[in-house]
Amino acid sequence: MSDSLKIFCENTGEYLDIHGGETLLELAGRIGRERLGLAFPEICALVNNKNEPLQYQVFAPKMVRFLDRQSASGFRVYTRSLCMMLYRAVREVLPGALLRIVHSISNGWYCRLFLPGQDGKPEVAVEVDENQLSRLRAEMESLRDRDIPFIRKERLTRDIREKFLGEGLFDKVELLDTLHDLYTTVYRLDGVLDSYYGALAPSTGVIDIFSLVSYKEGFLLLGVNRKDAAQPAVPVAQEKMYEAFNENLRFNHIIGVDNVGELNKAVISNRTAQLINVAEALHDKKIASIADEIARRYHEGGARVVLVAGPSSSGKTTFTKRLAIYLLTNLLQPEMISLDNYFVDRENTPRDETGDYDYESLYSLDLEQFNADLSALLSGREVELPTYNFELGKRQYKGEKLRIGPNTILLLEGIHGLNPELTASIEERMKYRVYVSALTTLSIDDHNWIPTTDNRLLRRIIRDHKYRGASAIETLRRWPSVRRGEERWIFPYQENADSTFNSSLIFELGVMKDYGEAILRDVPNDCPEYAEAYRLRRFLGYFLPIGEKSIPPTSLLREFLGGSSFRY
Repeated sequence: MSDSLKIFCENTGEYLDIHGGETLLELAGRIGRERLGLAFPEICALVNNKNEPLQYQVFAPKMVRFLDRQSASGFRVYTRSLCMMLYRAVREVLPGALLRIVHSISNGWYCRLFLPGQDGKPEVAVEVDENQLSRLRAEMESLRDRDIPFIRKERLTRDIREKFLGEGLFDKVELLDTLHDLYTTVYRLDGVLDSYYGALAPSTGVIDIFSLVSYKEGFLLLGVNRKDAAQPAVPVAQEKMYEAFNENLRFNHIIGVDNVGELNKAVISNRTAQLINVAEALHDKKIASIADEIARRYHEGGARVVLVAGPSSSGKTTFTKRLAIYLLTNLLQPEMISLDNYFVDRENTPRDETGDYDYESLYSLDLEQFNADLSALLSGREVELPTYNFELGKRQYKGEKLRIGPNTILLLEGIHGLNPELTASIEERMKYRVYVSALTTLSIDDHNWIPTTDNRLLRRIIRDHKYRGASAIETLRRWPSVRRGEERWIFPYQENADSTFNSSLIFELGVMKDYGEAILRDVPNDCPEYAEAYRLRRFLGYFLPIGEKSIPPTSLLREFLGGSSFRY
């Protein structure tokens, strides 16, 4: 083997000599951050369009693109590394305590600490006070200041299993036992061993911005601001989101499926039909409760307009159709109006920062006409409803008229339903707002949660491929723009909801596994979207497949898989 070879660096647009076995970190140091064009220290790299840690050694020609924490991949690496620093701090400050990073909320990650139960008794929650938080912060700052390397190792799974057992990391052991991998990748930091879904930073000195703040029964781990990576993340109030998460976490605990290892064990023991039935019943119960509350407000003189909002692929459409059924059981007559029919003509559509039409913008809708029609309907007048011709990019009128009668409720589904400006001319008491989102409460293990956005992205990839003829490449390419629209037009208004509906189903990622992997395998290695496709395939690899035969035709998941009894 030659002791010298070349790689192509996308940052510089040049071929560079590299010695066989040289790490990406060493290569980045030789090039220099200024030439790499990075605003922050390099934290990971794309190697042949696959995300790799900077500890990666190069032995053959490669195409390399170095990333900092401003990129989506870099932000994930920063976050995972921060989580391991917290775990190391917990081991130092509160020996024997179990760290559980539960889910993302309020611009951070909600964490709890527990002490193992003794003699078969349940775990005991640790109430973390300000003194303990201060000690944890100080320990994390010490790790940062000492710039300790994250050491990546690949070891026999049986050996890692024994080490995790000794540390009381039974959640990780359960997952290893269901995957049957011969080798497992782990990281060591200052004598502590852990595993993470994806790469970590080269060392703790790169993780320079973080904080811990008290939150509910636990605390928030805060990193960098997603929009400005030079600034710390700032918590925001998300009381309703917190309650929605907690409701499903309690449900998960009762049925004994808190993480992927436990879900996989349910698959192995043929308990998935029961899981599906119970999870679907929980959805039914929640939708019925929301319908009952709407009916109560209606009979008190309000709630004439129900606005259903949520981000992409949250299941808004199926939720609205199922809500309509439950409203009928309350002797109310639902009438659905599509916000899409109120798009302005295409040439009047706002454009985003890239110059493309911004269909996520509130101002892509004719707000004046929409409010005029709503006001007319609520006052008892007949209204001719528009239809939007997407092929022509024009709003048209084809004689479709509506007059609402006694016991009629208008159902409006769209991403802007919680934005007060959408229905500015309608009295507040006449509106009832529902926020729908797939708030994933299943964890990979105690230190690795499942991002809600990954769940929704997989739903969208499958749906777009099945019903819209779109490849995974097209969906992945469009997703960053969709996410920017959500950050601007949806998420700031979440807390305006009267009710929050969690559309996630505890079994769904197992069901989507085979669908998703097949579609993602079609993304070729030589396109930029391969990095995200490969990451999602690795993620789905943690799940054992679950058959869909027990999923009812009214299930929200049928909106994406097919086989629904509803028409879309």
